[in-house]
Amino acid sequence: MASETGAQRPKYQRIADDLKAAIESGEYGPGDRLPGESALAAQHEVAILTARQALKILRIEGLVETKKGAGARVIEFRPIRRHGIQRLAREQWGAGKSIWSADEERPVTIDVRVASVPVPAHIARMLKLDEDEAVCARFRRFVLDSRPVMLATSYLPLELAEGTAIMRVDTGEGGTYARLSELGHGPMHFREEIRCRLPVAEEAEGLAMPLERPVIKLCRTAYDADLRAVEVNEMTMDSAAYILEYAFDA
Repeated sequence: MASETGAQRPKYQRIADDLKAAIESGEYGPGDRLPGESALAAQHEVAILTARQALKILRIEGLVETKKGAGARVIEFRPIRRHGIQRLAREQWGAGKSIWSADEERPVTIDVRVASVPVPAHIARMLKLDEDEAVCARFRRFVLDSRPVMLATSYLPLELAEGTAIMRVDTGEGGTYARLSELGHGPMHFREEIRCRLPVAEEAEGLAMPLERPVIKLCRTAYDADLRAVEVNEMTMDSAAYILEYAFDA
């Protein structure tokens, strides 16, 4: 099957490509307003609906934001560079630092809710718990520069968390991993799985993003020295807000 390139690409896609190239070259910088639908339609000799579709692509990809009466402006938000390996080092949380600080200097607002909940079936298998057990669940919503960027839920065996600072909204310096270490179950090994898919309505609402833009689904399991799974953290990230970086020696 021939690839959809050049003149074979739909007109709205070619217009979107031209606008993306202009943004990447710096012709339009952060905060700049792009030509409106009517101006784009006249420039490219297309219908206004076609120009509207082109701008919609840029909005879905997280390059522009659109407001009624204000047109489309290039987003000023700088993506988060997530250092997938360094952020989990013991030198980070063991020194009382937050994992977030390994990625970002910008202050983040984290809405936290902690509860004892029935263990979801797939989490029970990962933590090797009975399906009729309860777990400690830490629900978090991360907001950076007034923009929701991630939803995360950590599940921990209740026998480890109950009666400890892990059940509090503020777990203290070093976070959950430092508290697990104090209990003799500090993380010694991590496993992460990453995939992408379109968000469900609840995720799109929580991240204030279009349903057409994919989310990054990242699941991390933390193991103690005995290779017991002590935490499963399921994260849902706005794909336009993150760059996933992995640097390691050969």
